[in-house]
Amino acid sequence: KIKDILKDNEIRFVGFLDQEGNLIKGDFRRGLVPFENDKEQRQTFQELAERVSARKKFDHSMGPVKYSASRREKIVMMSFPLNRYILLITADPHVNIDRLAYKIIQKLGDTWSDFFGR
Repeated sequence: KIKDILKDNEIRFVGFLDQEGNLIKGDFRRGLVPFENDKEQRQTFQELAERVSARKKFDHSMGPVKYSASRREKIVMMSFPLNRYILLITADPHVNIDRLAYKIIQKLGDTWSDFFGR
């Protein structure tokens, strides 16, 4: 799935994190230089996992989070809670967030079938 998602030219990074924010598997778009060093990336991943976990307390009243996104000056970060894991996507800052999220969910296939109410 990672290589398939990375085919989109707007995507910079795709990674699967565990609930503690440890990177299980991930990759950057070919030829890309990350904005953060390894230590900063680990910290970003851990903080993201904490935010994903914190949002779960509202699942009973608003339903589970399907994805979350933040647009920064240099990058867009998107997280997709996926069972016990988190799919993290970073993309170029000009990306259409909702369009990209829809494309990602389509690529995830049956794993996200409940997103469409099936």
